[in-house]
Amino acid sequence: MRALPARARPWIERGDAPSATTLPRAPGRRDPWRPPGGPSCRHPRQREKNRFFRIFRPGTALADGAGMQATALTFILVGLDASPVRVEVDSGRGPASFQLVGLAEASVRESRVRVRSALSQIGVALDEHVITVNLAPADLRKSGGAFDLAIAMAVLGALGKVPGESLRGLAFLGELSLTGAIRPVRGVLPALRGAAARGLGRAVVPRHNGAEAASVPGLEVLVADHLGDVVAALAGEEDLPSAGPRPSLASDLAEAAVDLAEVRGQHVARRALEIAAAGGHNLLMMGPPGAGKTMLARRLPTILPPLSYDEALEVTAIHSVAGLLPSDRGLAQARPFRAPHHTVSPAGLVGGGDPIRPGEVSLAHHGCLFLDELLEFKRSALEVLRQPLEDGLVTICRAQSRVAFPARPLVVAAVNPCPCGLFGDEKRRCACTPEGVRRYRTRLSGPLLDRLDLQVPLPPVDVSHLAGKERGEASAEVRRRVIAARAIQSARREAGETSAPTNAELGPRDVERVAAPDAAGRAILGQAVERLGLSARAYGKVLRVARTIADLDGGGAVRASHVAEAIQARLLDRDGAAARR
Repeated sequence: MRALPARARPWIERGDAPSATTLPRAPGRRDPWRPPGGPSCRHPRQREKNRFFRIFRPGTALADGAGMQATALTFILVGLDASPVRVEVDSGRGPASFQLVGLAEASVRESRVRVRSALSQIGVALDEHVITVNLAPADLRKSGGAFDLAIAMAVLGALGKVPGESLRGLAFLGELSLTGAIRPVRGVLPALRGAAARGLGRAVVPRHNGAEAASVPGLEVLVADHLGDVVAALAGEEDLPSAGPRPSLASDLAEAAVDLAEVRGQHVARRALEIAAAGGHNLLMMGPPGAGKTMLARRLPTILPPLSYDEALEVTAIHSVAGLLPSDRGLAQARPFRAPHHTVSPAGLVGGGDPIRPGEVSLAHHGCLFLDELLEFKRSALEVLRQPLEDGLVTICRAQSRVAFPARPLVVAAVNPCPCGLFGDEKRRCACTPEGVRRYRTRLSGPLLDRLDLQVPLPPVDVSHLAGKERGEASAEVRRRVIAARAIQSARREAGETSAPTNAELGPRDVERVAAPDAAGRAILGQAVERLGLSARAYGKVLRVARTIADLDGGGAVRASHVAEAIQARLLDRDGAAARR
């Protein structure tokens, strides 16, 4: 055994066990564990770090392409607005690690596992690579799995597996499975509309999202089933298929399973339903159980005009963000009909959650929102409808985000006249006290009641109507009149007379220009304001409804008969005036 130098004997005398690593070095010799230009350190862990630093110090050019960087583009949705996200990846050689930064939430951080497994399925191992992923901008919260495909492509670009130039001008959307399959994601349509608005030329999306992605004009959309297909396409080995032709709209009336002809009797309610559809007016129906309120409401979509292409895009975008769009349907073909249960929360009605999703009032945009048993809803849930019904927009503010969703549905509400539902029934006796009826009806606040343009009664259906063979007017006939009235309103807008597509959305100046009644109509309206105590908002609602009734009559001037019918449709205003007297 080699004799130890004298300088090592003190350690022996203290009982220390010297080793080769603790022996003093000869004078003039450099410490082999000290990095070039760095301090000497004899701690075992620090020596190992220094050794790695000496061998793989930053800036070292390696033969296999490590130390490269690449960038891919994807998009994140804030409400319906698409914001671009740059996926920047830096790769290096060393102990395997995969770091992801950029204010990523749990679902995005988990993409490291999905991406690593998907890359291994196409023969790319990350065992000897240090991968750093940055999602820019760093101050924008990222959530969801739609970043997986972009992260995987940027990693492949940083490793030199795909040309970095092939990633330019291309957006990637899709979630990866552990096998490398590309799964569909939410919000592809609004994300690609944002990409097209920013001048992007091409995008790769999951095949199951191809139908909705094809609706975006001015953008070449490619679809893929597997990560390997995208890699082969960027390497020039094969071509990805296109998303297909731009989808077209079809008539939704032929698909309707119900028809207005099935409703027996209830002529007043049928007329109110036609007026509501023609002018986009909100409707309240009050009647005992079994009078046909729900039956009438579910047949409202059959008399509404078909969706225009722009309306279909808005409806499809909202349902895509909510995850309710079928994968086999590119564009929404029918106007939506939403009927939430009366236990719905305020957030479920107007939107909320994390991330923020649209609520029922936005999901019914350009369609019908049916609120059955209106007075059984929570007061807090009903009151949040005030602003959307007035402005046609829901704005949700959180500490870190502010989201706006369009909300322009035709609201149809159904209520019973009292808790037992028999108030005013001539054949069955009501068990409620007058005070009980009053308390029950005061659940509906005055401001919300003012926003319901039409308020009509539904008496019990007479047995003669039920037993008779005579059918009511079919939906197709009523729909033709509704479409004609909507055409008159559109013509006024195109001529510059109004600024709104429907009479329900007319502003105060529009009402003065196109809804001013004749002298007899003004006299009737003045008497109604005095006797019924109409508010300023209710006054404007009466004029808008009268304008719609005139449009159903051919689009002439608003006459006294039109004003009288509009006032007659304010049931609760009339009942309130009678109670005060």
